Amino acid sequence: MELKTGLEYVAVITVGEANTAAAMGSGDMQVFATPSMVALMENAAMNCVAGRLPEGSTTVGTQINVSHQKATPAGATVHAKAVLEAVEGRKLIFGVSAWDDKGLIGEGTHTRFIVDRERFMSKLA
Repeated sequence: MELKTGLEYVAVITVGEANTAAAMGSGDMQVFATPSMVALMENAAMNCVAGRLPEGSTTVGTQINVSHQKATPAGATVHAKAVLEAVEGRKLIFGVSAWDDKGLIGEGTHTRFIVDRERFMSKLA
């Protein structure tokens, strides 16, 4: 399958106790944590291309540059969208954004690389 710019995927989560800033240690309030937003954005990017990779391949995140612009309370639903903006060999660059029912809460860019699963894991031993 071919990777083409313009592919997109939306990941969704409901903010619960486990993904608040207080629970994650990134702050001390009961609001959606920045690390949780980043993870949701990465999940959207990973899933955006997952079904289009060669067998035995996956992607790994290598860089993310995002702003977290608004707080989201526990119980709210957050959506994160990844759009494949560039394919440079094994390097994939995504535009990412996140929003809740009141609007945009964060945005930025995320870079992932296509890797062979077995080869990647063998380097960790």
